[in-house]
Amino acid sequence: MIELTSQEKINSVLWQAADTFRGKIDSSTYKDYILTMLFIKYLSDSYKEKVEEYSKRYNGDDQRIQRALSRERFVLDETSTFDHLYSKRNDPEIGEIINKALERVENENTGKLRGVFRNIDFNSEAILGKAKERNAMLRSLLEDFNQLSLRPSQLGNEDIVGNAYQYMIGLFASDAGKKGGEFYTPAEVSELLASLVKPQENDRIYDPTCGSGSLLLKVAKQVPSKKVAIYGQERNGATHSLALMNMYLHGIDDAKIEWGDTLANPLHLDDGKLMKFQVIVANPPFSLDKWAMGFAGEGNDKKFKMEPGLDPFRRFDWGVPPSSKGDYAFVQHMLYSLAESGRMATILPHGVLFRGASEGKIRQQIIDMNLLDAVIGLPENLFYGVGIPVCIMVFKKDRKLKDVLFIDASGEEHFQKGKNQNKLREQDIEKIVDTYERREIINKYSYVATIDEIKENDYNLNIPRYVDTFEEEKPVDMVSVKENIVNIKRELQGIEEQMEEYLKELGL
Repeated sequence: MIELTSQEKINSVLWQAADTFRGKIDSSTYKDYILTMLFIKYLSDSYKEKVEEYSKRYNGDDQRIQRALSRERFVLDETSTFDHLYSKRNDPEIGEIINKALERVENENTGKLRGVFRNIDFNSEAILGKAKERNAMLRSLLEDFNQLSLRPSQLGNEDIVGNAYQYMIGLFASDAGKKGGEFYTPAEVSELLASLVKPQENDRIYDPTCGSGSLLLKVAKQVPSKKVAIYGQERNGATHSLALMNMYLHGIDDAKIEWGDTLANPLHLDDGKLMKFQVIVANPPFSLDKWAMGFAGEGNDKKFKMEPGLDPFRRFDWGVPPSSKGDYAFVQHMLYSLAESGRMATILPHGVLFRGASEGKIRQQIIDMNLLDAVIGLPENLFYGVGIPVCIMVFKKDRKLKDVLFIDASGEEHFQKGKNQNKLREQDIEKIVDTYERREIINKYSYVATIDEIKENDYNLNIPRYVDTFEEEKPVDMVSVKENIVNIKRELQGIEEQMEEYLKELGL
């Protein structure tokens, strides 16, 4: 009987591998090495199992074996396998040997794994230190992973490696604080966004700041047949590589994840115009400073001022966000990328709801065009490295309703308090989604405001203007207070008399 590799076993090996690096380099950096090695081990073990299967089936006929292998999801040559790397673990050039193996994997699988390893260097002195310590770390890493079998027949559940990957990404994000949090949206918040946008079969799903791709995967999972097209873009090179691996480990070979600055250089285009998507989700960097620098020409950085005409896609005709706060730059990019009858949900800091100047003008334009569907206030401290409460803004094209739903889910009764991180429970997510779908008015929780009401509030969307969560203190019952005072005085008198008796007995 085949012994299954449990989720716990994978997770424990990953943590052992993390111990190899801890204290030597920052976890926001070493996560890339561990997650890349997990990916290589998975490819290698899967491939090895297929080679054995076809060797048996075709009685060792090499030509037929190679033909069958060429039809698999990916191909590997012997010198690109984990086993080959492990056999070379004591080689003084082990970093370069791993790099070359990764390069071969990419070259042999250009369609599916193109660019997946280009941002990782196992021979980097700057990151991993001088040869002696670098080689010691890499040897230890290979020895850690050698304990693990990731053969499909031993995994049982096809998603077990994907789950381990997600699990580790979450742990690295919490471990790495703000820096790590950039590439990860907590699973429950992803779940909530996915439930709000309701993806359908054949939808194009897009995340313009996709990080490690976890949010896109949650949304795609909502469609049981998995017949959706996934698109993403990520500016950070190492995180872009994580997203490609993450998709592949979850069985999604055709995700189109691009590497680049979404605002200055959007890469998902149709005939030179922004591609349109039925579903858009995002957790963009909050209030990104210098968001428009990619539009500046050479040499004029300090004097540079963003103008709508500098963007060939005319995304900022409704207003140019302030240079120090890119929130509405991402919102406008997404709205311009939204297909007719498209749905969009994005996580943003509360400032976008009420800040004035150019942001106020953009907000007014969005409301006047009837694109805003709902504003949902979430609890504080849900995100790694971000203590502030955040909100979700939900947008829809072709809205028939002339109102906006406001939900205040920030109260203590609407989440689970954690030591380092607060968490949305299943019932909290269900209540938000249910209230959103019914557009229900619930005392101290939700309110449906007409567009006219919002105009009367000068287009200010601050949630307390619409949802009153103020709890009045109970009026003081003066009669009962008076009675209490009388009772206390009576008790006090009795104690004083008792005290006198004791003193007399003691002759004092």
